[in-house]
Amino acid sequence: MPATSSSSTSNHTPPYYWGIDIGGTSIKCGLVDHDGNTVAFEQVPTKESAGPEAAVKRLTEVINETETKTATAGQVKRIGMGAPGPMDLPRGLLVAPPQLPSWWDFPIVQKLSEATGRGVSFLNDANAAAYGEFWLGSGAKQNSMILLTLGTGVGGGIIIENELVNGVNSFGSECGHILVDTADDAMLCEWGGGRGQLEAYASATGVSAIARKKLAETPDSLLHRYVGPEADDEGLTSKRVHDAAVEDDALALAIIDETARWLGIAVTTLVHTVDPGNVVLGGAMDFGGAKCSVGKRFLDGIRTEFRQRTFDNVAAGTQINFATLGSAAGYLGAAGYAQKEATQTDAS
Repeated sequence: MPATSSSSTSNHTPPYYWGIDIGGTSIKCGLVDHDGNTVAFEQVPTKESAGPEAAVKRLTEVINETETKTATAGQVKRIGMGAPGPMDLPRGLLVAPPQLPSWWDFPIVQKLSEATGRGVSFLNDANAAAYGEFWLGSGAKQNSMILLTLGTGVGGGIIIENELVNGVNSFGSECGHILVDTADDAMLCEWGGGRGQLEAYASATGVSAIARKKLAETPDSLLHRYVGPEADDEGLTSKRVHDAAVEDDALALAIIDETARWLGIAVTTLVHTVDPGNVVLGGAMDFGGAKCSVGKRFLDGIRTEFRQRTFDNVAAGTQINFATLGSAAGYLGAAGYAQKEATQTDAS
């Protein structure tokens, strides 16, 4: 994560843009220069129950204080803001985000713009992360990209020929809700989606549910230490599936392999639809990532499933890799998207 703040902009290139990434528990705020370097960063609690008006006030205070400290007030062109959906992008509304029940139908773009005196670019939080990776991370130097964010749910972002797919209903790039299992008894998405959707199989929530279901059939698994009367409050999480897999637990490894298979199916469908040449996997559920043997096994499983289901030339021309920006992708992407819209406005 970037440093909290900086009092000098001598090594940065104006103009500047704010990137704001709204989450259920915290809001990341990054002041970013023209080249994508973070000038200043602050993270404030969301305080969901206090309501969105109070959050806008806190964000405005952070913006004003930071711009005064960094002497950038006259050089900040626009604010980019990513937030969880469902949303109405044209009207600037948070429609019904499950993480923010007190914020439903709130005109957040209008309110933040009025409070700060700046234009606001608004996008889905997963799309913001995708744009961040596209601008500065694993998708840099590419024209097109798909990002899948694997966390509590499964988010997605699709960029085709430098343009982010937002959709007519502000639902574009919601890759977590594509169908991967059409069986009558397919698993049900716990976050507002339907039966058989990717999120039910490849999110941290889905992996935990699958692990609990399979545990009853595997009495010798290390995962039993996370359930029952002696288990702690955290319970059986995807992180603990990873921990058991590191210890060569057969069930944990099988669950990770199965998760990779479902993701390989989803990646095949998405690539056959838009053929981006680049697929990036972000989010916290990477099973250790590229530096861990289990994470490498997970990524190799996705790649193998994809190769088995696609055409040889498509497999050869498609990269599948982990994301590189971590939790900074959201605010960086929001700032980058603000830069893109500001540039388009200046040119028109």
